[in-house]
Amino acid sequence: MDNFDMTEAGDRTWDVVVVGGGAAGLSAALNLARVRRSVLVIDAGEPRNAPAAEAGIHGILGRDGISPLELLRRGREEVTAYGGRVVPGRVTGVHRDDKAFAVTTEDGRRARARRLLVTTGLVDELPAVPGLAERWGRDVLHCVYCHGWEVRDRPIGILGTFHQALLFSRMSEDVTLFRHTGPDLTDEQWEQLAALGVAVVDGEVTGLEVDEADRLAGARLASGVVVPVRELVVTPRFVARAGFLDDLGVKVREHPTGAGEHLQVDASGFTGVPGVWAAGNVTDLMAGVPVAMAAGITAAAAVHRDLVMAETEAAVSRRTASE
Repeated sequence: MDNFDMTEAGDRTWDVVVVGGGAAGLSAALNLARVRRSVLVIDAGEPRNAPAAEAGIHGILGRDGISPLELLRRGREEVTAYGGRVVPGRVTGVHRDDKAFAVTTEDGRRARARRLLVTTGLVDELPAVPGLAERWGRDVLHCVYCHGWEVRDRPIGILGTFHQALLFSRMSEDVTLFRHTGPDLTDEQWEQLAALGVAVVDGEVTGLEVDEADRLAGARLASGVVVPVRELVVTPRFVARAGFLDDLGVKVREHPTGAGEHLQVDASGFTGVPGVWAAGNVTDLMAGVPVAMAAGITAAAAVHRDLVMAETEAAVSRRTASE
């Protein structure tokens, strides 16, 4: 974060306020600043992937394995190098103020913006298994593309999700699907798992076993039986961080897959409410960091174009009026 005082600039109207300073928000801010847009990023400082700081982010060409916190630090530096501003704060409300948006933080600070870009991401609601949340991002994970290579050839447990069992069967010959509280498997699914060599264990998982080195050692069933695993794959419920948009009529909706809640947008990130765009995990629950970055860039281009068209129309009107 830079030392910019948001309070002192309270009367300023920014071209764009970006709410959320993760991969999508900073990518958008960088591209907006590079086309000479005044842009303010307000970030609550709660990156979703912070628990994976040691594991790093993977699949980013040229930056594979970089710490998520280091990526954001570099991103903030790049944004400010082009004149953008990144400040800490949690946005709690947005409403229209004449022709601009009035953005309010929980500590009472305000910012005005011609356009709004929401990149606040989501919250992972984890399964209610004791001890699981404490290991999130370490040996409890959810994405084969993010962490599959790093857990290859280890005993991997899958908590109640058939699709995840198929994906992780590529990474190890020792994969166990815990039925847990999931739905019954179909005959076809049983056949597929057997063909892939995936073991299936009935019974609810009620706890985790950890060894002396603070590594996951097994999943404990309600029966008391402990099944050895070194990694446990879960599927969270994904919930968008976007309740502060209610006054604008931008509503969080249930995702068609049933995986959680998101903001519904078009291909450019437009929410359908004039002047408001969104990008990243707040709209795309399954987006990894590279996809979120690309969505931020796409939305930034759409916001810039919208501003250019408005400015062009205003310039034509002024010229016509002066003739």
